[in-house]
Parts: sequence; C-alpha cells; structure tokens
Amino acid sequence: MQSNRGRDTKPELALRSAVHALGLRYRVSARPLPQVRRTADMVFSSARVAVFMDGCFWHGCPEHHTVAATNAAFWAEKVLTNRVRDRDTDRRLADAGWTSIRVWEHEDPHQAAARIHRIVNERRPSGKHGDGASTSRG
Repeated sequence: MQSNRGRDTKPELALRSAVHALGLRYRVSARPLPQVRRTADMVFSSARVAVFMDGCFWHGCPEHHTVAATNAAFWAEKVLTNRVRDRDTDRRLADAGWTSIRVWEHEDPHQAAARIHRIVNERRPSGKHGDGASTSRG
C-alpha cells in the first residue's frame, strides 16, 4: 500500500487545475478544523468549504467499487471504516459551520470544479474574492 499516493494524484491535480482556472485559490492538504485530525484535499477558509477527492476503491464508490479478489473481508472492513470516517468528518465540519464537498475520482474535473466554484461563491463573505453546513456530492 506504500505505493498508493496520499496526495497529488492525477484526479486531484486535474481538479485543482480546473478550480484554479476558474479563479479560486485554496489551501492544499489542510485541516479545516485544526483540532480534528482530518485533512481535506482543498480548503477554502473564508468560505468555510472543504473539498475531499474520494477514490472509488478506497471509499466504496457505488458506480465503480470492486470487491478485492484476495483478503476480501479485510478490504470490505477497510472500505466500511473509511465510509464511516467520511460521514463523521462531514458531520463534524457541518457542526462547525463548514460545507463538505465530496468528489469521486471518476467525476469530470471541470464539472466538479464548476460545482465547487458555485458553492464557494455562495458561501463566501460578501466583498471577499479569491479564497474561499452541509455536504455536497455531485
């Protein structure tokens, strides 16, 4: 599992590029809530928006998740644990007034970027440009 990247994956880079092209600026691999040990892929602090790029295998995508051929019980438990943690993260962020946006790795980065752009602009304090309690999944 060491060969699996934790950040800067191709889908993440494509999404970040598309979001940047729309004029939004963000922090990369940051904790939205310092006291909570969860790291978002993109954080728009002033808008209180955290974006998570979820891998289809690791987070149990309903469209693309496949059951592991070996050690199936272990991997099923691992994916379930990840999904439970994702829901807990979304709840904690919502309780603190943040919006979580979940993007599947298979989603079109330009469509996901447009969704992020819309939500960040809706939540950005008036008069604030650039950086930017619910969950959004495309």
